[in-house]
Parts: sequence; C-alpha cells; structure tokens
Amino acid sequence: MSFLPLVRLWLWISVLASVAGWTLSAPGQLNRPGYAVFFAAFAAVVFICRKELELVPGKKKSRGKKFLCRFRRPLPFCFAVLAFLVFLGGVLYPPSNYTGLNYRLARVLQWLAHGQWCWIHTPNFRMNDRACGIEWLTAPLLLFTKSDRTLFLINFIPFLLLPGLVFSVFRRLGVRARVAWYWMWLLPTGYNFLLQSGGIANDTFPAVYALAALDFGCRAWVSRRPADLWHSLLAAALLTGAKASNLPLLLPWAILIFALLPILRRQPVMTVLVIFLAALVSFLPTAILNMHHLMGDWSGLSIERTGMNMKNPLVGVWGNALLLVLNNFVPPLFPLAGWWNQHALSLLPHFLAAPMVANFEPGFQTLPELPTEDWAGFGFGLSLLLLVSVPASLLMGRSSKQNSRPSLPIPAKLCRWVLIAPWFALLAFGMKSGMVTPQRLIAPYYPLLLPLLLTGAGQLQIIRRRWWRMLVGGGLVLALVVLVLSPDRPLWPAKTILSEIRARHPDQRLIARALQVYTIYSGRSDPLAGVRALLPPDIKVVGFIGTEDDTDISLWRPFGERRVEHFLLTDPPEQIRQHVQYVVLGGFNLKNHDMILDAWLQSSGAELVATTNATLKVTEGLQPWYVVRFKP
Repeated sequence: MSFLPLVRLWLWISVLASVAGWTLSAPGQLNRPGYAVFFAAFAAVVFICRKELELVPGKKKSRGKKFLCRFRRPLPFCFAVLAFLVFLGGVLYPPSNYTGLNYRLARVLQWLAHGQWCWIHTPNFRMNDRACGIEWLTAPLLLFTKSDRTLFLINFIPFLLLPGLVFSVFRRLGVRARVAWYWMWLLPTGYNFLLQSGGIANDTFPAVYALAALDFGCRAWVSRRPADLWHSLLAAALLTGAKASNLPLLLPWAILIFALLPILRRQPVMTVLVIFLAALVSFLPTAILNMHHLMGDWSGLSIERTGMNMKNPLVGVWGNALLLVLNNFVPPLFPLAGWWNQHALSLLPHFLAAPMVANFEPGFQTLPELPTEDWAGFGFGLSLLLLVSVPASLLMGRSSKQNSRPSLPIPAKLCRWVLIAPWFALLAFGMKSGMVTPQRLIAPYYPLLLPLLLTGAGQLQIIRRRWWRMLVGGGLVLALVVLVLSPDRPLWPAKTILSEIRARHPDQRLIARALQVYTIYSGRSDPLAGVRALLPPDIKVVGFIGTEDDTDISLWRPFGERRVEHFLLTDPPEQIRQHVQYVVLGGFNLKNHDMILDAWLQSSGAELVATTNATLKVTEGLQPWYVVRFKP
C-alpha cells in the first residue's frame, strides 16, 4: 500500500532522533556539529543496509489521480478538511500545551544548553524521570531553527498516517473491509487526536507506533521476512520510548510475534543491530538512568506526586473505568463544569468518592468546559457512536445470514488473543495508574481496543443504516466545533467577539469566564513575558525558583541566547550566588512554603529589583513574580 513507505520513513526518523540524542549525549556533543556528523554517519549505514531493511523503492506508479479521487467521498473529504484546519492552527499559533512547555520543551533546552542529557536540579521532577521520545524528536528542530513553531509537525505527521494504518491493522485483525474503511477516517477525529495533532503534547503520536508494531507483525506472518519483524520491533520499542504508560501495550505485540522469532535467525548480524537500536529508542535508557539517580527506582514513581502510583489495584480498575466513561461522555460544551468540579465529590456516593480520594491524584473529578489537548480523550461523538453501534450490531449479527468470517493473515486463535490482549493491557494500566487524566494517557490504546468491538458481522449492516450515518455526521460536526473553539488554537476571533459581548452584558458570568480562559490560553506560550522584560538584557544566565508546575519557557526566549538554572527555595544562598546573579522568584511558590518575601531576601542576602503579576494557570489565577539580585 502507498502509505507503507511513509510509515517506514517515519519509524526511521524517530529511531534516528532517539539514537542521535543518546549517542551524542555520551560525549557531551549534543550540538550542531555533533548532529551533522551523526546524521551523515547514520545515512551512510542506512544506505549500505537499504536492501536488508527493504528501503529500496520499487517501481513508481502513477497514483496521484486515484489519491485525489479518494477525497471526493464525504468521509475522506471531512478528514481532509479537519486535517487542513489542524495544520492551519499549528501554523498560526505557537505551542501552548502547558505540560509540554513546563517540562518537555524546558528539559530539551536544558540538555542543549549543557550539551547532553543531564539530571536537572529542579523541583519539577518530570524534567528528569519521564520518557524522552518526543524530546529527542524536538531537539534537532529546536537546535537548528531556534524556534518552536515547527514542533507541531511531530504530532501532525503521525496524524496523517493514522487512516492507512487503522485500515490495515483492522483488516488484518478480522474487521470487515467496509467497516474498517469507515473507521479509518472516523478514529482520527477523536478529540484527543484532533487537538494534539496541532500541538506539542505527547499522548497521541505514539498511536502510530502501536499500530505499526501490529501491522508489521501481521505482515510478517504472510511474508516471513525478517525486515517486517525488524520494523515491528522498532515500532514497539518507540512506543515505550514515548511514554512509560504504553508498556502494557507490549502484550498484544508479544503475543503476535512470539512464534515468528525464529525468522530472525536468518540474518543474525542485522537482527543484533536492530535489537541494539530498539534498546536505545525504548524506555530502557531512561529506566537505567532512573535507577542510577533514584536508588533503584526504574519507573521514577518515587518522586512523582502522591496518587500517581495506585495503592489499591482494585480501586484503580473500577476508578479508572469510571473516569474514562465520565470524561469520554462529557458533552464537548459543558458550561456546568465549574459547578460540577466544586460539588462532584459531595454528589458521588461515599463508597465511590472515599476510595478514589484515597487512591487517585487530587482533582480526579475535574471536567473541562471545552476539550483541550491536555485533557481531552476519545470524545463524546465517537464514544456515543460506539455505545450505540456495538449492542445494535450484536442484535443484528444474530439475525444476519452473512456470518462468514473474513480471511485472516494470522491463525484465528492467535487473532482472538491479539484482539483481547489490549483490554488486558488497559486493565494493567488501571491497576497501576492513579493519574487524573486517563482518557488522555491511553490515547495509543484506543486504536487497539476498537477491533474487538468491530469484528462482528452485524457491523456490516450497521454502517448501512441511515441513523448510523446521521450519528457519524453529527459526530463530525461536533469534532469540527471542538477544533474551531479549542482554547489552545481557536479558529475564530474569540477574544474580540467575547470582549464585545462582555461589554454589552457585563453581568454574564459564563461570558466572563470564557473570555478569561481564551485570554490566558492566548498567552500560555510566553506567560512570563512581563517578567523577562524586567531582566537586564545582557545577562546570559538567570536563576528560576518556582513550583513543580511553574514554567520557565519565557526566560529562555529568544532561544539560544540565555540559559535558565533552576534552584530550590531551600538551596544555600552561596550555591545560588556561584551560578547566577539574577533570579526570578514565584510568589505562589513562597505561599506554598509559608514563606514571606522579605524574610527570604534577608536570609538569602538578596535584594528586590522588580515586581510584576502574571497568570500561568487558570486555576491559580494572577500571582506575583519577583526579580531579585544576589549581592556579590
């Protein structure tokens, strides 16, 4: 299929980025000359091994007209329109994903400033113990462009690969071709895929790795070629290298390829090389470094927030199931979110609320007014479609005369286990995770969970029903509305319109709240711009003392001209003075530690230079920020 070379190319780009990051970090050469030498050497190796890896292009066929004709049909056309709007949003707006700015982009800037991966002295633990997949893709783009405006492509390119991979995997796992064709266009319209494909979040882009691991594994059952298994292995490794929460998804992949492992003996040298590359791009390097810095804790959970590591696995199973249902079925426009977030714990029965409070992160009951890329899951539209379609197809399947199963490239019993295994993987995730946004974190799970629900013969009848197609149309309209209204990258003049309405109706709380949200989101890419303006323009290193959730991204701008060093409030003044003269201090951090500014200044031997206010998060509101100077 025409999409397959593009998938292979993306896999090798991902492998190249991760291998380059770890390899150049070892000698401290994470810089432009280092990348240039590495890219040249890697390109030479790939060129030499191109035949073994099946990277030699075949005969080119003219498929341009066929490709364009495909998008004349309603579903592909709708996907193309949504993809164009996603691209437009990515071009028009700088990245604003808060966790991306808070630790992923920030840690890359630290690594580039130090010339290597390093364990960073900071209260922001996520800058140290998390997987590095998207960061290694980010590093060369940030290094060579000195801009974050192209980083959305790391999510957008995999988004474009989703339809072909979804169709291929679904068909190979027993979903009827017509049903797979519909869902290849519908699945990418899940709110999490749509919203994250234009930003720098790291939840949805590994879905391509999950699908590719199974796709190449299924192909290997037919071709019996080591190259297919190699690509499957690399995709599985990249899946874990993107996020540790994807580790359970290795279960269906392992079941699929286990019987094929003897094929790898045909070319042992290449197999050893691929296994080495897979180890480098997986979560393994991060796990080893975590063990070194955290006294044997490979996962990093020992320094994470309370509640992230589930205490009671049974509560984790039903609690995560409840959160997944609640967050995926919340309406895309939910003006009652504020009221719900304040009263949810009192509304829930005590036998549900008490165990969840004791086992989950604080704020697990929170629902958003609008889907955002750092909160959205599969979404209301597709969740409702599945809720209606699955039981209806089961009823129709019983009376269907077309009960013949499609031919499978893998043994039927094996296929059954591969279909069931992602649900066991989700069960394992629920037993372990107490994080507040499971609907977002399990993004790579969704494409592998669906085939079991769509394999029935009744699905073939369902997709022909007018009411089903009306539900599809309604879901696509909602997806469009979510994409256009998204506070991350609004495709309408939100602040202008809301300001005019607010002036006419000053008593409308919902309008005031909406204007506040859009205003804060519009500045999230550079939230401390006012603080940066207070710094002397010639200083090359500035200190930063904030909470684990405060972002220092504004102090790095323009990229490549200044370095930011993190410190703790409890650090000795002599230690801070050795590295920096000026420090940016967060007032919210002082408040959390029950400290007064004057007392801290006196004990530190520092003087206040300037004060301003800034809002980093809607929930925290306007907070004071101070620029202080340490006396020589």
